[in-house]
Amino acid sequence: MQRRILLSVGLCLFSLWAPARAAGADVSGSLAIAGNGPELVVIEKLARVFEKANPRAYVDVLWDETSKPIELVKSGQAQIAVTGKEAPGLKATPIAWDGIAVMVNLSNQTKEVTKQEVADIFTGKVKLWSELGGPETRVLILDRPANRNIRDAFERYLGIEGKIQDGAKVIGPDDKAIKTVAGTLPPLSAVTYVSLGSALEAVNSGVAVRLLPIDKVEPEEPPVKDGRYQLRRPVLLLTKKEADQIVEAFQAFALSKDGQKILDEVYIPLDQK
Repeated sequence: MQRRILLSVGLCLFSLWAPARAAGADVSGSLAIAGNGPELVVIEKLARVFEKANPRAYVDVLWDETSKPIELVKSGQAQIAVTGKEAPGLKATPIAWDGIAVMVNLSNQTKEVTKQEVADIFTGKVKLWSELGGPETRVLILDRPANRNIRDAFERYLGIEGKIQDGAKVIGPDDKAIKTVAGTLPPLSAVTYVSLGSALEAVNSGVAVRLLPIDKVEPEEPPVKDGRYQLRRPVLLLTKKEADQIVEAFQAFALSKDGQKILDEVYIPLDQK
């Protein structure tokens, strides 16, 4: 069921963030932002701080796992779509990077994989981890929903669009995918792909999972930002090419120092100074 989240503030909020006010330029009007992926938490926070900086601005965050944000923008039901890929006829504004980590159980001692080996795992060509120097356990593939930005980027990078093994279990939220990997024990060893922010948080919290280096590059923030770790996707704001003032103001805030600081809580900002 669609969650429609209206993020607004009352006139009593006079204690506002000065940097955010500068980015927003005290605009007015209504703005609808649509999405269907894991960006919800950070977009909500951006919207809330933007509203505090602009008391006459009202932001609707429209989030539904089954929605099509790009179509909502094209039809005029939303002004901004949060996606991981560009769309014909719309303007794309990158605001952050999201690395995609390949995750296995901590007990799986497969040291590293190549891009081709990741493709072979998820298309079902690799049946046993021992084929990659790992344990004598069977590969259990945990896929992600078909309409999610992360799956689109993952399949495009590997060149396996529509080829992930039939029958693979599909898990929506990152946290559930991570728990399933951690809880899957021999004779199976699960593998999935999750947002790097969620993956690093799990590792640092002591969850029994590990992240596989790809082509000898560790899944960490610096190599994601500079492109050495190529399994990544942009976080994009898609709008009509002729945007109004409030749309441009929100984009400017997302790219400002304070907007990037908020994005840094979950994703990799464009400029980490």
